[in-house]
Amino acid sequence: MDYAAALLGLAVVHLLAVASPGPSTVLVIQTAAVSGRRAGLLAAFAMMLGALAWAAAALYGLQILFARFEWLYLVFRIVGAIYLLYLACMLLRHAGAALPEPDPSVVRAGAWQGFLRALLLQLSNPKVMVFMGSIFVSLLPAQPPAWMDATVLAIVAFNEFTWFALLALLFSGDAVRAFYRRTKRWLDRIMGGVLGLLGARLLVA
Repeated sequence: MDYAAALLGLAVVHLLAVASPGPSTVLVIQTAAVSGRRAGLLAAFAMMLGALAWAAAALYGLQILFARFEWLYLVFRIVGAIYLLYLACMLLRHAGAALPEPDPSVVRAGAWQGFLRALLLQLSNPKVMVFMGSIFVSLLPAQPPAWMDATVLAIVAFNEFTWFALLALLFSGDAVRAFYRRTKRWLDRIMGGVLGLLGARLLVA
C-alpha cells in the first residue's frame, strides 16, 4: 500500500469530519464568544486532546472491546448524551443573562472552565472513536509500521486544533463579540437547542 496516499486520504476525510457542524463546534464558538480568545484556544486544545485519546484508543484496540461488550459502549453513549443535555440546559437557563464585562481574574477562571467543558464533551462521545476506528480500518494497512501510527496521531492533532483554533479566533473578535452581545438571548437558545437535540439523538439512537 502507498503509505503517503493512505495518510493523505485519512487527513482529508478526518478534516471534513472535524469541520462538520456538531456539539464540539457549538461549544468552541460559544466559549470563544463569551470568554474571549484565550478561552476559545484552550477549548480548541481540549478538543484536540480528547480526539487524540479516542484516536489512540481506536489504533490500539478499544473499539474491539466495545464490539465485544456492547453494554460498555452503551454506558459511554448515555453518559455523553446526558452531558450534552446538561450543557444545553445551562445555555437555555442563562440565555437571558447579560454578557459579563471582561475581568482578568474571571476571564482566567472562565478559560479553564471552558477547557474542562470541552475536554469532557470530547471524552464523553465514543462515536468519535468509532468513526476514527472505521476510517483507520478503511484507509490504513492492516499492520501499519510504528512511524505511521505516530503520523496518524499527528494528523488528528493538527486537524483538530487548527480547525477549532480558527473558530476560536474568528468568534473571539471584537466585531463578533459585539454581535453576540446584541443577540445573546437568541443565539444561546439556538445553540442550546442544537446541543439538546444532539444529546437526545445520541440517547435514543
